[in-house]
Amino acid sequence: MGAKKLLIYLQAKFQAMNIHIGRDAFIELLYRNFMLVRRMRNKRKTTFSNHWMHKYPNLIKNYHPMSSNQLWVSDITYIETSQGFAYLCLITDAYSRKIVGWNLSPTLRSNNACEALQMALKTLPENHTGLIHHSDRGVQYCCSPYVRILDKHTIRISMTESGDPLENAIAERINGILKTEWIYNRNFKSWQEAELYVKQIIDLYNNQRPHQSIDYMVPSFVHQTNLPTERKWKNYYQENNKTAKEKSS
Repeated sequence: MGAKKLLIYLQAKFQAMNIHIGRDAFIELLYRNFMLVRRMRNKRKTTFSNHWMHKYPNLIKNYHPMSSNQLWVSDITYIETSQGFAYLCLITDAYSRKIVGWNLSPTLRSNNACEALQMALKTLPENHTGLIHHSDRGVQYCCSPYVRILDKHTIRISMTESGDPLENAIAERINGILKTEWIYNRNFKSWQEAELYVKQIIDLYNNQRPHQSIDYMVPSFVHQTNLPTERKWKNYYQENNKTAKEKSS
């Protein structure tokens, strides 16, 4: 987790030991002990949207979920291993930030995304209504098997309209958290070894890591309780519309 969240997480222990330390001093302490992780840039393409399959419109331009299981967001990222790349498909609840489904595979085949979706569906109440699934326009999300699963469970389909990652910002952010805080600088001998590690870190992320966007609570707790949270993220479309209006005035 980031230095600010780590400080909040450790604050009670510091107080019990009568240790008083501010954010800047804490970051300096981490830096001097080589405990800060360098942010890496994405090198590998995982989205192939130039295909013939039907692409769905974006349904979440001005949408804000008010509880869990109203909006799921999905994306695919990669993990390097000694045997080559492995591909991680994640499905995250946009309200609670809980990862509800995932799959790691050595290929980008669509059935891997379907397995992540099936895992997520096991967490969904039978009486759910109005759930939206949002993703990019990649072939894994547009293919018939994936769309059929969504249709079968009366889940509305929403997709990005361009290649701008901000159109799927929450999913991209979750990718970044897992890779920056846990995955980068680790050497995996195989994708199976990476899979075991990913299972562990998703459990840590869901159940122990405080999340800034949900008032520094953990995703599983917010997902279960549906506690109201103060929204700390910007709406991409509202910001763009605001900028356009300011330029035209």
